[in-house]
Amino acid sequence: MELLSTGSIKYWSEDDRPREKLMNKGRHSLSNAELLAILIGSGLKGQSAVDVGKVLLKQVDNDLHKLSKLTIEEICEVKGLGPARAITLIAAMELGRRRKNQEVVMQPKINSSKLAYDHLASVFMDLSHEEFWVVYLSNANRVIQKKRLSTGGLTGTVVDIRLLFNEAIQKKAAAIIVAHNHPSGQKKPSDNDIVLTKKISQAGELLNIRLVDHLIYVEDGYYSFADEGMLS
Repeated sequence: MELLSTGSIKYWSEDDRPREKLMNKGRHSLSNAELLAILIGSGLKGQSAVDVGKVLLKQVDNDLHKLSKLTIEEICEVKGLGPARAITLIAAMELGRRRKNQEVVMQPKINSSKLAYDHLASVFMDLSHEEFWVVYLSNANRVIQKKRLSTGGLTGTVVDIRLLFNEAIQKKAAAIIVAHNHPSGQKKPSDNDIVLTKKISQAGELLNIRLVDHLIYVEDGYYSFADEGMLS
């Protein structure tokens, strides 16, 4: 027979508290009872929220499919669980069901300058000022996110390389594509564009984040540093 713990979770060591455990070790480190405890919030005198979660799981033979079918009234049969907590549990289960039923949308894979151009063309369309964008990519060159990094004037924009790679690290990107537009219509890169590209490439090498391409957008097309052999 499984023994119930005594005392409030707040008196447990930080490594054992469900919320802190999730924050420090990740969601996969928690048991089902610990995940339920986060939703339940607090326990009873002599029983923690984890204990209440264990009792609830025992009612359904530790079967999450059975748990998802419980009504508010059936959940409330467990001591310590009232209608408000029952509704919270049912809502969480319903979100899980909807997630399972929803198709996984595969992000586009970018493996050419043309695909990169098509992916970003709409953000540069009809702009009268310069903007600098970054596309963060997975190891398979699938798009994680695209983001505007800076906005400038008619002839230039300032790019913070530290911010660029800080975002890449946070998003766990393996590669990036950078792009900016030339409202003047001049497709050829400026000296500043070439220097900036070199700095980004060198910083990426240190962090093991590949610079796949740097595109310059103009109204009638684009310039690709990769296609022109300007990344080496």
